[in-house]
Amino acid sequence: MDGGVHRTPEGAGAARLGRAAFDDLYRRVVAAAPAVARPRGALETITPARVLAAAREVRTGRHVSLAAPVTTGARPDNPEPARHPMTGAVAGRLEGRGLEFARDRIEMNVHGDADSHLDALCHVVYEGTLYGGVPATTLTDEGAEALSVGLAAETGIVGRGVLLDIPGLRGVPWLEPGEHVTAQELLAAEEAQGVRFGEGDLLFVRLGHRRRRRELGPWDAAADRAGLHPGVVELLAERRVAVLGSDSNNDCAPSLVDGVAFPVHVLAIHALGVHLLDYLQFEDLLPLCAGTGHWSFLCVVAPLRLAGGTGSPVSPVAVL
Repeated sequence: MDGGVHRTPEGAGAARLGRAAFDDLYRRVVAAAPAVARPRGALETITPARVLAAAREVRTGRHVSLAAPVTTGARPDNPEPARHPMTGAVAGRLEGRGLEFARDRIEMNVHGDADSHLDALCHVVYEGTLYGGVPATTLTDEGAEALSVGLAAETGIVGRGVLLDIPGLRGVPWLEPGEHVTAQELLAAEEAQGVRFGEGDLLFVRLGHRRRRRELGPWDAAADRAGLHPGVVELLAERRVAVLGSDSNNDCAPSLVDGVAFPVHVLAIHALGVHLLDYLQFEDLLPLCAGTGHWSFLCVVAPLRLAGGTGSPVSPVAVL
């Protein structure tokens, strides 16, 4: 989209934030959020009128999943993979007569570094509290008593999705681990793609993580991955975005903030009340958007109705 010119990101040294600078950024993000109480966080910006407008984004009727396949084998980025045992009728246990049922069970580490998932507003504890000052003591062995994934799962999340392709902007197949995306690059991607994200939107930022993983193989993404610069969240606050998602963790590693391992999570979830979608995949959506020239679409996210859950596996669907 830029003639193959590689825009070099800011140097890591210039991009780093000390704790005092991060604290200032945190306060600015909180100040930019609406002053009224929003029990569902930024999801309150997805009004019925915006859902109707999102439905009008459908032009071709084509639809794709934004989720990666659930993996069950241990990998460098997934040392505790999902378990998926078959519990019913399978080869070796078939009676061969009458009625039988094939059954299975699944067990997952929801917040791992491989499977697509949604982070609830109770997922981040910062300075002893959750989003909106809710005490962290509401997190119990039986689950979260407040701000659980139920806020998103009760009705699901339906709205206008916008995809910004940062590797396309830079003219590269993917961002390398450790690189980060700035707010200025999001604005440049908007201009290059002819789209704008705004209030109530589900913003998806492609980093190329999934393509790199597919072509070069898994690596220890917990220690080294591309992500967003914390300053991006201030732009999201100004635009009043409802949901943020990427094909990585949203946070880059190593962290760009001294003493805060996941600054984007802290700012988006704890300060702003924005649900995060981590480790999605956009490789099926990308050619559809590029081919039609439309980078916005109807998006449906249906988390599990898991009482007290801090998140949920998800398979969002984009309808163009």
